Amino acid sequence: MRSFLCRTASAVVLAALLPTVLTSTPAVAEASGGVRLLGETIVPHKLAYAGTTVGGLSGIDRDPCSGEYVLISDDRSYLQPARFYTAKIRVDVAGVHGVDFTGTHAFQQPDGSAYPIPTLNDGKAVDPEEIRVDPWTCEYRWAQEGNRPKSATAPDPVIQPSIQTASRTGVYRGQLPLPANYAITMAEQGPRRNQSLEAITFGAFGGVITSAVEGPLIQDGPVPTTERGALIRVTQQNRRGTVLGQYAYPLEPIFAEPTPGSPWEPDTGVPAILAYPEDPSRYLILERTYVDGSGFKVRLFDTTTRGAADVRGVQSLATTQTQPMRKRLVADFDDIGLSTVDNVEGMTWGPRLPTGERTLVLVSDDNFHPLEVTQVFALALR
Repeated sequence: MRSFLCRTASAVVLAALLPTVLTSTPAVAEASGGVRLLGETIVPHKLAYAGTTVGGLSGIDRDPCSGEYVLISDDRSYLQPARFYTAKIRVDVAGVHGVDFTGTHAFQQPDGSAYPIPTLNDGKAVDPEEIRVDPWTCEYRWAQEGNRPKSATAPDPVIQPSIQTASRTGVYRGQLPLPANYAITMAEQGPRRNQSLEAITFGAFGGVITSAVEGPLIQDGPVPTTERGALIRVTQQNRRGTVLGQYAYPLEPIFAEPTPGSPWEPDTGVPAILAYPEDPSRYLILERTYVDGSGFKVRLFDTTTRGAADVRGVQSLATTQTQPMRKRLVADFDDIGLSTVDNVEGMTWGPRLPTGERTLVLVSDDNFHPLEVTQVFALALR
């Protein structure tokens, strides 16, 4: 999801003076929920790499087949063809020691071509948002959230969200069938504009693919306000696409009102979900909110489908009472000691520490905007 914010002039100066990577920050006092910051690194704004512009990093996954990481850019082929990167990210108990990019590839369409620069009437436009490494095949599954036109008469086309499979060099390998209620229709059903499919994860050691829509489906009620939250849908599917279950997840209310007269509406949703590999019902979910005048609020929740109602047959969560997923706050990123809380959109499990703690590696999407940052940081979780 695209977000825009205003930073001070000093932030621009700081970004210009940053070296190739920012040295890792020391660990801070433990936050509530048994979480502590190990360190962070800032990737230079619009870093040039292999003929591409690094930025818009909205998804990350640790590759069990190489030990490296894969990161997806949400550049919709405006700068260069839609693409992903591989990188070495050194994380240990002393912090995050750098991000060294090792490769990049464009995603290919079924005909073998790269995605072109989108035009108003181009049904081939794409919006990459998430990437995961298939633990069974070492290929990639990547999600793009498609496009809902601004109105029924708008010139831009309907583009359906998708979860595609790509080889390790970006070659198209197929597509996962999605639940019918993920489809964008002009009958006021399905995902809202720019609040569609961003979050996917492998669970059950690779046997289950779980996805989450970023915001509530149109038929499931209005978006969150400062007075109330909303319900989004989380779907479990097997590797062939059969829906195993669908659950309602409760989004938090908006944390602040925007600046009076602001042209920007608050922007909130779920950009990432991460399965606990040994527990097919348990997930970490990232909630990210931007409010003009207040900046970003990013929170991490531990949640479970255990005890939640299966809503795959429920037409509207707004008119049907249901039991949503239970969740527990793990960390409010305002409280963990980051140099800045920015547009965090991607997360993955990192290496386990000698202390027995798990590491969580996260990345922020700078939207290729000079006043936002590409921030890679790591947390230790009990």
